[in-house]
Amino acid sequence: MSDVLNVNGLRSGYGELPVLDGVSLRVGAGEIVSVLGANGAGKTTLLLTISGHLPAHGGAVDFDGHDILGMPAHQAVEKGLVMVPEGGRLFPFMTVLENLELGAYHPVARARMAQSLQEVMGLFPILAERRGQLAGRLSGGERQMCAVARAMMALPKLLMLDEPSLGLAPIMVDKVFDMVRALVAQKGLSVLLVEQNVGNALHLSQRAYVLEHGHMVKSGVSTDLLNDPEVQRSYMGL
Repeated sequence: MSDVLNVNGLRSGYGELPVLDGVSLRVGAGEIVSVLGANGAGKTTLLLTISGHLPAHGGAVDFDGHDILGMPAHQAVEKGLVMVPEGGRLFPFMTVLENLELGAYHPVARARMAQSLQEVMGLFPILAERRGQLAGRLSGGERQMCAVARAMMALPKLLMLDEPSLGLAPIMVDKVFDMVRALVAQKGLSVLLVEQNVGNALHLSQRAYVLEHGHMVKSGVSTDLLNDPEVQRSYMGL
């Protein structure tokens, strides 16, 4: 399996405050990879740095054969690296349709907007029903689906998801994870998932990394980590 994303020795932080210290990971084509860790471990910082929203202090990020370290976020999106931030960050006073259309802002995606809209409405029928509704009036699960659908409008090769289950009822958490699984199966996407719901994340992903205080302290096949006593004790309350 070829790697669509390869991160080596990544260092990053906020001003003089270091957060990531030599983080390395890889995501294969068509693979779902989870990054686990407690609050403050550096998970969101990792995604923000990879995607170009936060400057790196060092290291290397190769995406789909391109060196994207330091590349502005909008250029990374054009190459197919798309992030869904925590909470989705929809525009609440715009309709569902308008939010989706904003996802197709770069020229290649804009040229395929009509086709992409048809595809995401098919993948997310509830959004087709709600297309004229203000995004701020969607339920939590519907907002998350809309955020993922908006990301799909940008024609991603790699989808980075930051805490997609945050604040959702358990039944909606299952639906969101089923949605991610279906997207990978149907569209051949790769996914880098940051998630505090460790059990669900490990059941969804093929491999996973554990991030603590800006360092990768453990990695492996998800089923192995699911049965790892240290992971169970530290992150699953078992």
